[in-house]
Amino acid sequence: MATSYSQFQKKHIDLTPVGLEKSTDPGTYFCTPKGASIIGCAGVDGIHYCFIRGFGEMVFAVSPMNTAPDFVHPLAKNFKDFLRLLLACGDAAALEQAWMWDKAQFESFLKENPATEEQKKTLAEIAEKMKLTAMEQPWEYIKSLQSPFDYSKIRYTEEYYDIDMNPAAEPTAPEWKVYFEGNFWGHQGKDRAGKEIPIGKQFEWAGHHWLIPAAYSCSKGLVVDFCMRVESDEIRAFMKKWNLTQENDSYENFTREQQMELELDNPLCLHFNPRLDLNGHELRASHGCAVTYNPCLPDGMGIVLEAKWAVEHYGLDTSYGWVVCRDAFPWVSKRRPEIRTLSLTMEQQLVSLPGPHFTVKAPGDSFHFVHPANGTEYTLTVQELEQQTLPKNSFGSDRWFYPTHFTAMSYTLSPEASERITVSDCDDSDKPLEIMPDHDSFAPSASSNAAPTAVVFGASSQGKLCTACSALHFEPVQHDIEWRITFHEKTFDDYTVALI
Repeated sequence: MATSYSQFQKKHIDLTPVGLEKSTDPGTYFCTPKGASIIGCAGVDGIHYCFIRGFGEMVFAVSPMNTAPDFVHPLAKNFKDFLRLLLACGDAAALEQAWMWDKAQFESFLKENPATEEQKKTLAEIAEKMKLTAMEQPWEYIKSLQSPFDYSKIRYTEEYYDIDMNPAAEPTAPEWKVYFEGNFWGHQGKDRAGKEIPIGKQFEWAGHHWLIPAAYSCSKGLVVDFCMRVESDEIRAFMKKWNLTQENDSYENFTREQQMELELDNPLCLHFNPRLDLNGHELRASHGCAVTYNPCLPDGMGIVLEAKWAVEHYGLDTSYGWVVCRDAFPWVSKRRPEIRTLSLTMEQQLVSLPGPHFTVKAPGDSFHFVHPANGTEYTLTVQELEQQTLPKNSFGSDRWFYPTHFTAMSYTLSPEASERITVSDCDDSDKPLEIMPDHDSFAPSASSNAAPTAVVFGASSQGKLCTACSALHFEPVQHDIEWRITFHEKTFDDYTVALI
């Protein structure tokens, strides 16, 4: 225990008036450091003062009600300096809060909270019995101690890292194991974790740098992790263009057309279908998942822990954004094969390109448009246009009342399209109405797009005749519907690379 503190104890000075109550049973909190010797409590908000084993005579304040990571701060190099600070400030409260103030705020607090008569008596007793004078520049003294202090050297109990005790605590990364019936969040079933096969293959494709760090041989198939690197400047430019923040990034804030444009602009969004060639046999993915690491959010907000752990596990550069995709490829044979050769083909999924809008009034009306990629000129001719109604029980729900009125349009394209081209309503469906409230707070809510998408928003093709259906409404639409052409195509060629 600190020598100056031992000397102080022999003087029998009560520090309660200046903010340090002596407790016979001082309780500890989740943020009380390991090896703490408590010397007094503030009596409010769990604030207490202590020495910490390994830091000599240094005096610390522990404030459980602060936000992470500001629970513990050093106040004085030793107990004698701590008393001199009390002589200068009149109360420990000023010392405990000094970490978050500038000098003007600190001095303002002292001016607004002068020492009471009882505090003056205690301060005079400290000065006389300990033969001490007030600290000349208390704010400068505290700041010179706190600014260079290495807070990482303070050790805490397990409670500090328990998210139930400390919601701000970051959970410890679990042991890295990869399962065929699993994802980055866990796994199902009783199968064993896969055996890691180091790959370390890097290549350039679709405007990005890629890394295949490893594959995992499991009893049911092969699991492969794909790491796509994204330049931070591209992410920032995208967020600025669309005014995206942590609070304003929901797709619900944008129209369907804007959502398509968002996907096209988003550098962290690239949908692809990977294929493996294993010993001359093709393997296709049966399922997969992905996590995204975005370093451009302020103070790390929105960082998904599983993404952070994946980036750390593979030693990826955290100054970049990363999309880590995990795909599972079932074996083509009943037994796990020996891997002699392994190659990968990356195929981009179709992207949706919003095209021109148009309105029609009756069968026989036509609309001319040009494909933006290949310049082909098309003519859409309406064959049928009529209002229809879905059966009221189409959605199978007693809780929600869904819209059922829509317009169906049959049409032909000339020439017949070799690419995928669809037609959809520019408007959204009416939102369902709740007719039987469910008091379960976890019960799912109804979506305004709850109708089968093949009926409402898609365009199905049967030979040369195509059909598009409008959004759903509670009442028949009285105005001309505004339709949108959408082109679906690949913007990057396939790419094949040898892995083993």
